[in-house]
Amino acid sequence: MLQTIKNGWKIPELRKKILFTLLIVVLYRVGASIPVPYVNATRMGDIINSTGSFFQYVNLLSGDAFSQATLFALSVSPYITAQIVMQLLSIAIPALERLSKDGEEGKKKINQISRYVTIGIALVTAYGYYMFMKVNNMIVPGAGVFGAFVILACYVAGSALIMWLAEQVNDFGIGNGVSIILFANILAGLPAFLVELFTKMFTGGWQGLVYALVVIVIGLGMLAFIVFMSESERRLPVQYAKKVVGRKMYGGQSTNLPIKVNMSGVMPIIFANSILGLPTTIAALLSNPKEGTFWYKFLQFFSHTSWFYVILFIILIIAFAYFYIAISFNPVEVSNNLKKNGGFIPGIRPGKPTSDYITKVLNKIILIGAIMLSVVAVLPLVINIIALDTFSATGIGQLAFGGSSVIIVVGVVIELVRAIEAEMTMRHYKGFLD
Repeated sequence: MLQTIKNGWKIPELRKKILFTLLIVVLYRVGASIPVPYVNATRMGDIINSTGSFFQYVNLLSGDAFSQATLFALSVSPYITAQIVMQLLSIAIPALERLSKDGEEGKKKINQISRYVTIGIALVTAYGYYMFMKVNNMIVPGAGVFGAFVILACYVAGSALIMWLAEQVNDFGIGNGVSIILFANILAGLPAFLVELFTKMFTGGWQGLVYALVVIVIGLGMLAFIVFMSESERRLPVQYAKKVVGRKMYGGQSTNLPIKVNMSGVMPIIFANSILGLPTTIAALLSNPKEGTFWYKFLQFFSHTSWFYVILFIILIIAFAYFYIAISFNPVEVSNNLKKNGGFIPGIRPGKPTSDYITKVLNKIILIGAIMLSVVAVLPLVINIIALDTFSATGIGQLAFGGSSVIIVVGVVIELVRAIEAEMTMRHYKGFLD
């Protein structure tokens, strides 16, 4: 990987793209540090860090901008949500489906609609964020209507600016803009995580030492496991029939149809976190119930330190893995494309038998990938629960959602290396004139 980056740095055009991407990351981190008027950021940080709600997960993906209530507090969440919404609507609405199949021009129109949807989602999210701050007395007294307008305008403008920065990376940088921003946000919390981990190691006695060593060993194991999971795939053999056009014969070659084990990426974990984070998030928006009451026990049941939470988390990840593949991968369309191009899977007839066979294989692959995702997502939670029960330690809050962040980091690194290799291959290609 390092050798690939080193070789890419030697190519002037590729070096400019890498430097441009780094510039966008620096600009984003500057924006993530700009305070918003009329907001008590200190109290916001205290509440976010003391609760185990879904807000901690959002804060992790925003690079601590959410807990500091800065200009980029909403991060890329509105933009990602808008893209998911447009992907779902492209299946449900025929007009959008036609646009998605209309080549580059249709893609531009869908991107334009996605931008408007992003602004709308950012406005709704900013209002919910403002109400959360207002309920918890985070708004400076005397802000009034003008203060509310300024706060909402800042967060909506921040989301629009993040969207623009991400698209600039797509057009002039290297890699995917949203992925690069998420990657930078997660790495921004790494120094504080390491400081806290080593503090436990050197000041927590033998318990802190054992806890820190276990976290380090399992963390390295997770990295290797995620790389293996990301690269694993099932290859279905495909044979193309020979055909004669004029005096020449075409086709007859053998290839394969690769099906990734983890086709859905980190999306099932994000969906599952969103659902399971609702009870504690609602509690944070309203008022925490007293200890011993029914609602207190109910919220404890859905706490990330509960074994019920872990079991339900696994079930939701598997369910959302099947759901996401169902809306993003169409075996019938793949089968029809093979048939049109004269391709077939050996031993399987073209048409419906092929689509049924792909669906059968896909269901098995999805289950294996969902179980792998569950292991990665649940392992940090289990470490946290065991640490609380066995060592009487406070645990590290970042580990409660560490699985998805590690998957994002590894995925972005692999994607970035592949993008650099593709650029290098394109620039070093020698044609027949040479």
